[in-house]
Amino acid sequence: MKSQERRTILVCSCEKTMPDFGADAERGCPGAGVERAEQLCGRELDRARSVLGGSGTVTIACTQQAPLFGDLAEEAGFSGRVDFVNIRETAGWSAEAAAAGPKVAALLAMAAEPAGDTPIVSVASEGVILVYGRDEVAIEAGRALSERLNVTILLTRPQDVAPPRVWDFPIMRGTVTGATGRVGDFALTVDDLAAPLPSSRDRLVFGPARDGATSHCELVLDLSGGTPLFAADDLLDGYFRADPRDRAGVAEAIARAGEMVGEFDKPRYVDFHADLCAHSRSRIVGCSRCLELCPTGAITPAGDHVAIDPLICAGCGSCAAACPTGAASYTLPAVDGLLRRVRVGLQAYQRAGGRDAVLLFHDGEHGGPLVDALARFGAGLPANVIPVEVNAVTQIGLEAFAAPLAWGAVAVRALSRAKPRHDVGGLLRTIAMADHLAAALGYGFGSAGLVETDDPDRLAEALAGLPRRAVEREIATFMPAGGKRTVLATTFRELHRVAPAPVDVVALPASAPFGGLAINAEGCTLCHSCVAACPTGALSDDPDRPALYFNESACVQCGLCAATCPEHVIALEPRLDFAAWNAPKRLVKEEEPFCCIACGAAFGTRSTIERIVAKLQDSHWMYAGVNARRLDVIRMCDTCRVQAMTEESFDPYASPRAPRTTEDYLRAGTPTDGSA
Repeated sequence: MKSQERRTILVCSCEKTMPDFGADAERGCPGAGVERAEQLCGRELDRARSVLGGSGTVTIACTQQAPLFGDLAEEAGFSGRVDFVNIRETAGWSAEAAAAGPKVAALLAMAAEPAGDTPIVSVASEGVILVYGRDEVAIEAGRALSERLNVTILLTRPQDVAPPRVWDFPIMRGTVTGATGRVGDFALTVDDLAAPLPSSRDRLVFGPARDGATSHCELVLDLSGGTPLFAADDLLDGYFRADPRDRAGVAEAIARAGEMVGEFDKPRYVDFHADLCAHSRSRIVGCSRCLELCPTGAITPAGDHVAIDPLICAGCGSCAAACPTGAASYTLPAVDGLLRRVRVGLQAYQRAGGRDAVLLFHDGEHGGPLVDALARFGAGLPANVIPVEVNAVTQIGLEAFAAPLAWGAVAVRALSRAKPRHDVGGLLRTIAMADHLAAALGYGFGSAGLVETDDPDRLAEALAGLPRRAVEREIATFMPAGGKRTVLATTFRELHRVAPAPVDVVALPASAPFGGLAINAEGCTLCHSCVAACPTGALSDDPDRPALYFNESACVQCGLCAATCPEHVIALEPRLDFAAWNAPKRLVKEEEPFCCIACGAAFGTRSTIERIVAKLQDSHWMYAGVNARRLDVIRMCDTCRVQAMTEESFDPYASPRAPRTTEDYLRAGTPTDGSA
């Protein structure tokens, strides 16, 4: 929202079923014009019409009548922005409504914070669908879809299926043994594929069968009643599945599949930057967190990085939450946009006199209705619990649990289903790390947590008795800006700065994406293999002299440096060292360079060149005795070495003894595996 825009807030008590929150809105949202009403959608509708006849930004504290107010704005030609926010079920309809004014101020402040644009990816479908079933249910589904879609029926191990009177779409027999792809481009591997005989009389009779056939289609309707063809099948666009015994479920699947014709826009949930990915270097695998967490198989290895197919991605955000470098970042909204909304909400809450705020992240599909049910049929949310709706709770990363604590919240909770639709293991690890970090810094155990329930009463129990702030402490005000890793670094520094009991180092589990390196400097030869492998620049060299530097705040503990090091002198140390994060990169090792004896250019370390010379002069015929002068080529840079060897006509194969061939070893019965 631009600072010069005029903002008007319309607060309605919904026929006096909740307190008048106008004064709280004024305290929490200074500079905004606040208008109070009792029945804004009815007898006071002209007040809304008047406000929507101007311009600027209007926030209406009602979502139930949003269509009505939207129509008013369109009729009036309103040129500004209209935001709707629910303060009734989230605050006003509560046993603690009298104390919920600061929360209302927070909700109104967050509504005005723009979420930013979400990138879109387009997908096209011409309606080529495979209906996979086992009996007449699949044939009837195909007939229902045949007027809109291009239908093929595939029956797996059918029993006695009556032939249709008119063969208006293909019917085949076969069993799907493998399935890949996404909406618009599915590929199914089919065994026992056979076509029916035209002479089939009382039941379908099939001809010769073959295995390993491939079927390509744009949509799949699975009525087989067997194991789903895809992992996380309920999240994959274009794949519809229903139990053939469930008539209502089959009808719903048919209706959904019938709508999938044409070109559609889908959010690009994850923005991916391959240059930041720490997956692999030189065929050595480093980070694979996203590959382990993706429920739909949208992420695959692609050389040194991974690739994310936006048409398979279902938007759970687990990859972005776990990505240590920020290569994968969520867009609905971006992490900095989400945290800016949280920040303005907590600041408004505090301005309006609120204390001990608890943040509750929830999705709209499950969490929103649960909060509504608690307000309508129970005691409602506690006055200090501020709900924040996100697309998926699995998108919440460590920064979203840590930053609210620095901004004054006493706890952060995520709300998920009792039986989540897909694995929440990544979210649980994030919460465990956030709670461990908060406890180590004095914020207390239980600062971060997950509520898994489908029952509004259980939600109320989980939110009751959450920790209160025992003592006053400084509250951070930093602005989250930049990419994920930048936001995370700022959050950690501020979380430590305002911590009730700060410590310099917090030990973390081995899977943590933060830490240092234990490097045996004595064994390091400064070959800089680790520098070449490091995907984040945590390890670096000096262009002017042999040296190795380490920046701990950039290290993501991918392990590529340790796996690449030829001397095996690097070990990972998972931790958060706040002093190291605030310090410049440290010098790990530095040596005197060796200068070429011919041209004077520095090309290596003195210790390495001298060690090579010492080893060769005593052990290799090529550099011993009368050939000792050839050691000078070791003391030369690449260019001068080639020139010297060319001028000398140096033959490296001119050994004083004849070389032994494989046949010589075999005739002598000598092992050729190097043991002799």
